[in-house]
Parts: sequence; C-alpha cells; structure tokens
Amino acid sequence: MRLLLASNNAKKRTELEVLLGPLGVEVAVPADFGGLPDVEEDADTFAGNAAKKAVAAARRTGAWALADDSGLVVDALDGAPGVHSARYGGEHGDDAGNNAKLLAALADVPHEQRTAHFACALCLADPEGNVQLELEGRVNGHVLEAPRGESGFGYDPLFLFTEEGQAVAPGRSFAELSLDDKSLVSHRGRALRQLAARLNDILRSETSRA
Repeated sequence: MRLLLASNNAKKRTELEVLLGPLGVEVAVPADFGGLPDVEEDADTFAGNAAKKAVAAARRTGAWALADDSGLVVDALDGAPGVHSARYGGEHGDDAGNNAKLLAALADVPHEQRTAHFACALCLADPEGNVQLELEGRVNGHVLEAPRGESGFGYDPLFLFTEEGQAVAPGRSFAELSLDDKSLVSHRGRALRQLAARLNDILRSETSRA
C-alpha cells in the first residue's frame, strides 16, 4: 500500500514511516505527485479540516491519502485557539505571536482554571476520495503562566503535561520532553498509533480484493 501524506512536514513523514513501515506501507509526500494545491481550512472542527485535505489530495492524485489537523483547546477561552491555533496571533505559523496572545488572554485566569488539551484529527481517504477512517488523539494538561523548555514547537513551551499513570511522568511542559517521550503521550502520537492498528484491517481488505 502506498499512502500519500497530505503535508510537507518532514517530521510527520518520519513518524508515519516508523509506525507504518513494518506494515509494508510506503509513505509518499506531495512532491512525489508534483505537489498539491492549497486547501482552505475553513471547517469549524479539526476533523472537518482533516477531511477536506485528505479528500482533495486523494481526488487529485488517485492515491490513498492521509491528512491531519491539530491544535490547542483551552477551556477558559471557550475552546480557543482551537481550529485557529496556527494563526491565533494573526499570522499563520507565528509561534511567538500565538503564544503571546494566549498568555495575554489568560493573564487573569488562575492556574487551576487553565485546563486545556491538544487534539489531533486524522482522516484517511481512498483513491476515489471517499473517507474511510477518521480518528482523534488528545492529551490533557494546563497552560503555564510562562514558557518552559527549549524543544518542540508551537504551544509546546506553554503546555504542561498533567496526566497521571502514563509512560511519561507529569509535571513537564511539552518543550521539556524528549522527542521520544513526547511521542508516547502526544495527541499526534496517540492518533497515529490508532491509525497503525486500524490499517491492518484496511490492508487485509485491499489484499483480498487484489
């Protein structure tokens, strides 16, 4: 099975290759198909945006396509930044601006009320552009009063991991975790592991039709 990742993010490709390689899945990227047109991410849910991208990529290339959408959901802000996480500060991908706006919005909110979660929605579309699988991974935590850590990206320096009973102990920001530890508990890691488990059924179905 050849699977097109509808993203130019090299780290996402590496994550997929590690998880899906043992299943015999070859991970392709937009450049392998001459690129993909931009898709307007105007849905009001992560799942909606992931579906738009996966369906568009599959219909354009005739390949199985996987897309994701993710972001930070803060309870005290009624779910913001949410689907606007990447452009919360006004410019897409401006991590410093996004973090500054988030801290300003929570300036008067006490720590116990700064609960939040990261969410990652995945959508898998078949070569005809039909949605075959939708998954979501999430991880719970709190928004810190100031950044901590030097690793990660996005809101990682402000996201305090708080879940008990996991492979990684709580009490550090995502930017203080190693890449391996973060992948064990992150929203994207959890969603991708669900995908790897479910792909077994899809691969068997594909093989039976061949």
